[in-house]
Amino acid sequence: MIRKFIDREAEQDILYREWNSDGGRLIIIYGRRRIGKTRLISEFIKEKSGVMFFAEEVPVRLQIEGFKAEVAGYLKDDLLLSLTIKSWSEFFTYLLKNPPEKRSYLIIDEFSYLIKSDKSILSAIQKAWDRGLSDSPWCIILSGSLLSLMSEYALSYTSPLYGRRTRDMLLSPLTFKDAKLFLQQDQKNSLKTYFTVGGVPEYLQKASDYKTFEEFISKEFFSNFGYFYREPYFLLSQEFRELKTYQGILSAIAGGKTRPSEIAVNCGIETRKIYPYLEGLIMLGFIEKERSILNKQKNSVYVIKDTLIDFWYNFVHPNKGEIETGHYFNFDFNKYFGKKYEYFIRKEIAPSIFPGSQIGRWWHKGEEIDLIAVNHDTRTVVFGECKYGTKSAKECLKILGRLEKKSELVKINDDYRKKYALFAGEINDKNKINNTDYLIYDQDDLLVYLR
Repeated sequence: MIRKFIDREAEQDILYREWNSDGGRLIIIYGRRRIGKTRLISEFIKEKSGVMFFAEEVPVRLQIEGFKAEVAGYLKDDLLLSLTIKSWSEFFTYLLKNPPEKRSYLIIDEFSYLIKSDKSILSAIQKAWDRGLSDSPWCIILSGSLLSLMSEYALSYTSPLYGRRTRDMLLSPLTFKDAKLFLQQDQKNSLKTYFTVGGVPEYLQKASDYKTFEEFISKEFFSNFGYFYREPYFLLSQEFRELKTYQGILSAIAGGKTRPSEIAVNCGIETRKIYPYLEGLIMLGFIEKERSILNKQKNSVYVIKDTLIDFWYNFVHPNKGEIETGHYFNFDFNKYFGKKYEYFIRKEIAPSIFPGSQIGRWWHKGEEIDLIAVNHDTRTVVFGECKYGTKSAKECLKILGRLEKKSELVKINDDYRKKYALFAGEINDKNKINNTDYLIYDQDDLLVYLR
């Protein structure tokens, strides 16, 4: 069943502007698998005319023949259909000399498969573009999921396409505001599901078959027939050759080893050799480097950014043996959800509540503050704690009191006005908290900002 197309308004606007601009357009769309590139393009080309070619991992000769047949069919060009074309250079030279009469799209979906088979396609497009394809009615869109190939060969400054593309677009996961529209679950279950698969449309569509989080993960994660049981392994194997090392890095970070030296020990390699692997994972969006806010010391850690990868390496990967034998554990997810809730507040909620503020996490010598929002224009700073679950007014006051004391460890100018915030799932007797320096947010408050 085809589902309603959700979000991507900004991306669609960019594509429409490109379409309506003068001359040829060369657009690169990239992003991880399942992120919705094909669906975005399909929505964009509705009521437009052109060619959409779905590339496959087959020999170059078959790729050229398949693409040639699609273009010949659109142009109604029997001559092209009869020609023997042996190279991408010959193919794009023909396109250059035989343009369509009106604005038309020329889309290669999974362009990274063509790069993988024959990198000469890049210089073939570049030469045709420089010789006149840039003035043609073609709107060319190259879409790819193999991020390492797309980054190195299609987007880098050494690429033949560098300086030719008119737009490049990295598709990111949806935020919770849009992700929950896929789901047939209540707010609590929807948030748990989002903390498990993130904002990847195809993953959310799979989760939409289930009314509860518990049923979803038991059928799709903790079963060797589940959709997500092997998905992270497949994602990594598409991008990396030294799979064991990358598996070791992600397992280490999921287990709380977040500094390079700790990660290197877990992988059995020297610390200085771990950095290229870390950079590779960062480039593909699997992990990120996080620095302590308002801390001048080089105090960085590595955390897993991709939500599915994070959940999988915390719960599925360490228990694969038991899952293979049909055992399902009643895991305590609260610690994991607490971590994801903090991240969710910092990335998706706090920017709306504290606009114009620098937002981050702070830690130093064993002490940690979940959220600090600094606004240098208004000279205010907000220290925040994030507590996944239900709290009473009395518990909130204790948490905020400890936070106020802990904030004294953070170096900030004395003339900054300080406030203290608590984000919790539910708060009983919230009206009993009257301190004007205390900001209290529960689930109902967050829903307002999500709208």
